[in-house]
Amino acid sequence: MKKILVVEDEENIANLIKDTLKMGKYIVENVYDGQNAMYKVNNEQFDLIILDIMLPKLNGFEIMEKINKTDIPIIFLSARNDVSTIVKGLSEGGKDYMTKPFEPLELLARVELRIKESSANICTYNDIMLNKEERVVYKNKQKVNLTPKEYDLFLLLIENVGKALSRDNILNKVWSINEEIETRTVDYHIQQLRKKLDLKDEIKTINKIGYRIEKLN
Repeated sequence: MKKILVVEDEENIANLIKDTLKMGKYIVENVYDGQNAMYKVNNEQFDLIILDIMLPKLNGFEIMEKINKTDIPIIFLSARNDVSTIVKGLSEGGKDYMTKPFEPLELLARVELRIKESSANICTYNDIMLNKEERVVYKNKQKVNLTPKEYDLFLLLIENVGKALSRDNILNKVWSINEEIETRTVDYHIQQLRKKLDLKDEIKTINKIGYRIEKLN
């Protein structure tokens, strides 16, 4: 079940949002100021944040700057309806912007759309998150610098968790070149992934075949 954080300082509005989202079977937590919002984000996992702009202690834009933008999709929900504020919210990483007063069912529809988009673009494996849209990988919320081919190889592995992939298959899908250099090229990149992502136990060598990334328990 998806979990949503609502950051809204007016309790009546926060409760309206919470009741609306529960119609969509979401788990919802409300906080009423920016500092508590950051504490929640740093200590819990959320699938989406609904964020007001005018908040005590830290405003919505200050929160946005501190949050890993590629990790949690954010919908701004604010009484501020001037074009410059809306553009700022979207250009600085917000996935959507709604103004108050709002229609609860429209908010629910937008939440469902953004979560669907996020789920399509995000792959996770243990403490590793891969964002297909951004082509970046994070481990423990810290960006890991992968080369383009290392990224493509890791994506192939986690899209085929538990499956043995031959070196030929890997080479064709990641490099699209002939097999003369398969061992040197594929094996080297596997070694780099094991090292950079601390996956030496999870990426298994399948004798005379290739590699498999293990299913998580």
